Amino acid sequence: MVTLATLPRTNTKTSKRLGRGYGSGKGGHTASRGQKGQKTRDTVKLLFEGTKSNKDFFRRTPWLRGKNRLKPQVKEVVIKLSALDVFKDGDVVDVPALVKAGLLTQTDAQRSRVKVLMDKKLDKKLDLQIPASKAVLASLKG
Repeated sequence: MVTLATLPRTNTKTSKRLGRGYGSGKGGHTASRGQKGQKTRDTVKLLFEGTKSNKDFFRRTPWLRGKNRLKPQVKEVVIKLSALDVFKDGDVVDVPALVKAGLLTQTDAQRSRVKVLMDKKLDKKLDLQIPASKAVLASLKG
């Protein structure tokens, strides 16, 4: 049985259109814009600051100084040597292998530099094909 409570709720009432005459219910002379002033007449652009030149806005904005300010900022991802314990003895360690092992995300592999740093000695001999610190390279050879 269909009751009033089980019917789906529908909203057929539309919002009032501002400034479309007195008969619209929300209109007429000022149409909720206030009395006088720049904002009562038309829209004002977001960055508009009167008659000043727009250089003032850019002068107040912090910029990256120097030659490389237009290059994308690349972040470095540091992987500890103890995290490479998931690889077997003699395995090749490169960026796709780190992604496959779950030590690195795909987006980090594409957008950032990877470097291996020393935190504890590893007993395995791995074939590193990514940048590493001198201490890591010395521990893997010896």
